[in-house]
Amino acid sequence: MNTEWLDDFLALIEHGNFARAAEKQAVTQPTFSRRIRSLEDWTGVQLIDRTTHTMRLTPAGQAFKPVAEQILRRLQLGRDEIRAIGNVSAETLRFASTHALSLTFFPAWLRQLDRDEPTNVTVELTADHMVACERIMVEGRAQFLLCHHHQAAPTRFDKDFRSIVLGEDILLPVMAPRLAERASPSETPQLAFAPESGMGRILAAAWAASGAAPPANPIFTSHLANVLTAMARGGRGVAWTALSLVKEDIDSGTLLRAGSPDQDVPIEIRLWRPRARQSPAAEALWSKVLKAYPSV
Repeated sequence: MNTEWLDDFLALIEHGNFARAAEKQAVTQPTFSRRIRSLEDWTGVQLIDRTTHTMRLTPAGQAFKPVAEQILRRLQLGRDEIRAIGNVSAETLRFASTHALSLTFFPAWLRQLDRDEPTNVTVELTADHMVACERIMVEGRAQFLLCHHHQAAPTRFDKDFRSIVLGEDILLPVMAPRLAERASPSETPQLAFAPESGMGRILAAAWAASGAAPPANPIFTSHLANVLTAMARGGRGVAWTALSLVKEDIDSGTLLRAGSPDQDVPIEIRLWRPRARQSPAAEALWSKVLKAYPSV
C-alpha cells in the first residue's frame, strides 16, 4: 500500500471533486482516479460512491477517513522521533497557521516566547485557510496549529488533540467612511467569507446560535480576511473581519464599524497540538507555552 493513496483519499474528501483534488495533488485526473481505485483495491471495499453526481463517501469510506488520518499522523510523528534521536540539533518545529494570525500574531508571539529562553531550532511556518490547516494537522505535517476558535464552531480535532488559549480577538463588520455617508450598512454591498475560511465558519455558527441572518447575496467572497479587509478599505462594501487586523484603521478613521458592539463575535486565539508525545523540541516548546500561560 502506497501512503500517497491515503493522501489522495483525504485530498478528495477535502476538495469534494476529482478534478480539483487531482490539481491539488499535481497529477492528471486519470492518474488520480487510478490511485483512488488502487486504494479501494487494497482495502477490498468501495470507498467512493460513484452513483451520484457529487462526490460522496460510502459507509466504508466514512469509517476509513479517520483511519487514514491517524496512519499519516503516526507516520509523521514516528519520523520526527527517529530524526530527533539521530540528530537532535537538526530538529524543526513545524507550525500551521491561518493567514490572518500568521501576520498579526505569530511573529510577536514567538519573539516573546523566545525572550527568556530562546528556541534554538529551526521554525517552519505554513499559512493557509482553516480547512487546509486542519488537514495539515490531522495528517501530522505540523506539530502545532495557531487559529481563531469559537465554541459554537466545529473543528476536525477530536480527543486525539488538545489546545490552549493564547489570546482573544473580536469579529466585527467594517466599512469605508465614504460608503457610510451614502447608505446604511444593510443597504451596502456585502463582502463575505468563503466556506473554507475559519472566520467564516465561526461567524456562521455564531449567527446560527443567536438566530441572526447572515449577509444575503454577497458581491465578493474570499477565504482571506486580509483580502476582505482591503476590499472594505477600498470602499467596495461591508466586510466582517478581525479587530486585530483593523484596530489601527478604526483608530485612524480609515474604516468605521458597520454595526453596533452587541453584534461583535468574541473569539479565542488557540494553539492546537496532538495529544500523542511529539519530538523533544516540540515538547520543550509546549512546556514553555504552558509556563507562559499558566492561568489558561
